[in-house]
Amino acid sequence: MENAVPRSPSSPPSYKLLLKCPSGLSPAQVSVDFSESYDRIPHPDTDLENTISEIWERRISENPSLYDGQKFRHRGLVLYKHGDSNQVSHVCLQLGLTDYRTFVGTNLNPLWEKFLVPSADDSIRCQHTSSPLGNGAVVETADKKIIVLQRSNNVGEFPGHFVFPGGHPEPHEIGILAHQHEKDSTDLSHINQRVSQEMFDSIIREVVEETGVPAPSLSNPVFIGISRRELNVRPTAFFFIRCNLESGEIQQLYCNAQDGYESTQLYFVTRGELENLTSKMPGCHAGGYALYALMLEALNGI
Repeated sequence: MENAVPRSPSSPPSYKLLLKCPSGLSPAQVSVDFSESYDRIPHPDTDLENTISEIWERRISENPSLYDGQKFRHRGLVLYKHGDSNQVSHVCLQLGLTDYRTFVGTNLNPLWEKFLVPSADDSIRCQHTSSPLGNGAVVETADKKIIVLQRSNNVGEFPGHFVFPGGHPEPHEIGILAHQHEKDSTDLSHINQRVSQEMFDSIIREVVEETGVPAPSLSNPVFIGISRRELNVRPTAFFFIRCNLESGEIQQLYCNAQDGYESTQLYFVTRGELENLTSKMPGCHAGGYALYALMLEALNGI
């Protein structure tokens, strides 16, 4: 293993797989229904709802550089399958809008569990949480290693933990700052297509920014599913990407990565080594590994 990382004992799953696509889906097989009806519903407990502003004001006073950016909110999804088989042929993601302020005040709130509604249906259970949809990429190098980053100790979530490259699809990248109320069906269809494409464009952008690898060295992303960590119900969409560069070349590029400050080190690991790291990953990223393992099993006909 290059840049050896410590082995970790196995631990119970810290995630739930909301969507499994072992065969991988192309952009043509992923659509989006972007609607205000999928936005967060305020909690009826006014005192609990007010903690959102209180927490944000406190965070701003501690760190004035915090930015309240818009994010896509994951509400749910609709699956389409091949005939009677279990294989997913298409998925439609139901996305609304949320923001970083509300994420900090609900999902990252010390009282986050109070925002949940008792229900087996995730869309109901999480209706009062921000639940921005993150993204992550399992990137395989030309010498068959997987890229893993160790997060900086200065980041807001999971400092020092191991993660796959990733971040968020960004509404502002495609000109969405708010919901448009007076759009005809043609405009809505166009917006949905742009949001869907941003799902795939954004993960390439995140890999480039966090590792320094140029975009032409990366394959087209394949969507392999959505993992949600059990701690504060944070959802993340995962993709598989191949890179035509070897580990040593990528390590040199990482020194000049645009967002290199978010991590302290880049590692290149085998599948077995990666499995040993999952207990030192945020739950959603441990779920990303599980989705990758399911993809490999499907490829090998297991």
